[in-house]
Order: sequence, then structure tokens, then C-alpha cells
Amino acid sequence: MTLTLVIKKGKNGYLIGQLKELPAVFTQGLTVDEVKENIVDSLDMYLEDIREHYHPDGEMLQEEELTFA
Repeated sequence: MTLTLVIKKGKNGYLIGQLKELPAVFTQGLTVDEVKENIVDSLDMYLEDIREHYHPDGEMLQEEELTFA
């Protein structure tokens, strides 16, 4: 899976990073490398929140974790 990180200049010397495909996932940092590191944490927190609030309708047949490289 490929996601696109968009980085823009923010205020006070900060850079703002946001995932194009998931606009709710964003972060900031002082350098591009810091934004890249922080966006991974931000995505992890976003997905964790979705998992906690996910309640499927109907009978669940299987649940399996997948890792995308």
C-alpha cells in the first residue's frame, strides 16, 4: 500500500505533514525527516482509534492482522 505525504510550511518554522489519502492523519515537525517519523506515529494512532470504535454488523467469521510492506 502506498500513501502520499504532503508537506507544507506552517507557522513558527514548523512543517505540516498530511496524508493525501487520509486527510485526518496529520502531524508537524521542524524538519522533513521529523515530519516523516511523526506521520507514522500519527497513522498508528488513527488506525488504533478506528479499531477501538469498529463494531461490524452481523456475525464475524474471521479476524486477521495484515502487514503491508
